[in-house]
Amino acid sequence: MTDLIANERLSRIRAAADEAKLDALLITDPVNRRYATGFSGSSGWVIIPVDDARPPLLATDFRYLDQAAEQSPDFEIVRTTGRVEQWWGDLVKRFGRERLGFEAAHLSVASHKGLRDANAKLPASQRPALVQAGRVVEGVRARKDAEEIATLRRAAALTDDAFAHASSVVQPGWTEVQMSWEIEQYARVNGAEAMAFESIVAAGTWGARPHARPRAEAICEGEPVVIDMGTKVEGYCADMTRTIVLGAHDETFPRIYDIVLAAHETAAEMVEVGMSGQDADGLARRVIDDAGYGDQFGHGLGHGVGLEIHEDPYLGPSSKDTLEAGMVLTIEPGIYLPDWGGVRIEDMGLLDEDGFHSFSGTPKLRFV
Repeated sequence: MTDLIANERLSRIRAAADEAKLDALLITDPVNRRYATGFSGSSGWVIIPVDDARPPLLATDFRYLDQAAEQSPDFEIVRTTGRVEQWWGDLVKRFGRERLGFEAAHLSVASHKGLRDANAKLPASQRPALVQAGRVVEGVRARKDAEEIATLRRAAALTDDAFAHASSVVQPGWTEVQMSWEIEQYARVNGAEAMAFESIVAAGTWGARPHARPRAEAICEGEPVVIDMGTKVEGYCADMTRTIVLGAHDETFPRIYDIVLAAHETAAEMVEVGMSGQDADGLARRVIDDAGYGDQFGHGLGHGVGLEIHEDPYLGPSSKDTLEAGMVLTIEPGIYLPDWGGVRIEDMGLLDEDGFHSFSGTPKLRFV
């Protein structure tokens, strides 16, 4: 993370914490910690004061001190030893008695109890007020900076390459697991640190399950095959879905595929900044509803993507999120017929004032 990006992220988090009426924010979620600090170790507590004249703190144990100093040069590194009650008082002295927001959505019941017990043991004059904070960092993470966008593009490009490789070698008779493994092998050999999630390869009627896991079942000629996959590069995820057929297809496939493609392209062309996630979802849902398959599109249109495969915003029938410039999100309508199979088409891309710009370069089928 460059100094400019690090300073920008800290400024945005401080502003969001100030808006939440906090004096400082305690970050314990590993993903939020990595976003705020650049530190990728598995253990650490972060405190970011709203006052930018005071340095942010990263508390971690002996295993990660050198790594923390290297990855988080703008943070004061505090060494922790033992249970939280043994070092909490020393950490508190460094930022004072304030309204300290903690990540209620991420702190476990046991960890919360340990934090409150440790805090209660401090003299009243030194004890910060612990208050539940909303999704402060997640709200900041929803809008991607230039460095994140560049990394997400790289992850999407590698995803394209892995799909192109696997789809060029797969043959009828391969199992779903075999194709999933072919995708992962290519991705890992060519620069992925991991897959963003277990690849979905679902053939035939199995494809009617949107989150089906690959089976040791052969892919047969003529069956629709839903392939949902994404690589992870420098912590950032990609997400793409294509539906293919090996060999000749039946008459149902192009009919269902064209409906889903029309829904996908309608949403991709019409989604815009300022729209609600519910309204964005409706762009694609109306196309599928009008074709008579509304009941077979049971999930939301899409979601944000970044350090996690599912981030804010949510694009779905119940979403209250507002779409903003700088968000990276998916557009992934689908139709699922239990006695036949499924079709889903998904691109990931950037939303800005000019609209949606797909990162996914893999071609889509065309039936003319």
